Amino acid sequence: MSRRVLVSDCEIASNIQLILSDVDGVLTNGQIVFDNSGIESKAFHVRDGMGIKLWQRAGFKFGILTARNSQIVRIRAAELGIETVRQGFEHKWPAAAEVIESFGLTPEQTCYIGDDLPDLPVLQRIGLPVAVADACQDVRGVATWTTRASGGHGAVREVIERLLRALDRWDEIAEIQAK
Repeated sequence: MSRRVLVSDCEIASNIQLILSDVDGVLTNGQIVFDNSGIESKAFHVRDGMGIKLWQRAGFKFGILTARNSQIVRIRAAELGIETVRQGFEHKWPAAAEVIESFGLTPEQTCYIGDDLPDLPVLQRIGLPVAVADACQDVRGVATWTTRASGGHGAVREVIERLLRALDRWDEIAEIQAK
């Protein structure tokens, strides 16, 4: 019988330098809407965006890794200053490994936030695997953290705030933003 070793948020957060996130079902609620002209739209939660900006202001890296290709993802990433955007990767681990290596980091220094089966190969190899509240059972089963919020409803902000609070950086970063 295997036992999970309880590790404090502070211990976990002290190692994390990079957050990689899926899009559909994590940064959005998972719905993909097409209009009559075939134009795709997605809804992003504003607090996730603020959390990403705060994470980056604190000196950390954030990237997007998604199996689909979408112009709206490029637009949202640019709006948030996210330079690392990898789209169209059905097999996510090779893309994640390339991103991690490009920053001179290790998988143990990486957090990945996912919700469905294509995320498993990444979640199983990184330091902090996170599942959103409405992730599939397999993803929740490998996650070290599971958010209270569902995908598209502030789950990414929840993870970022938890990490920054564990590092005792939240008040400093939030105060800078409030000025």
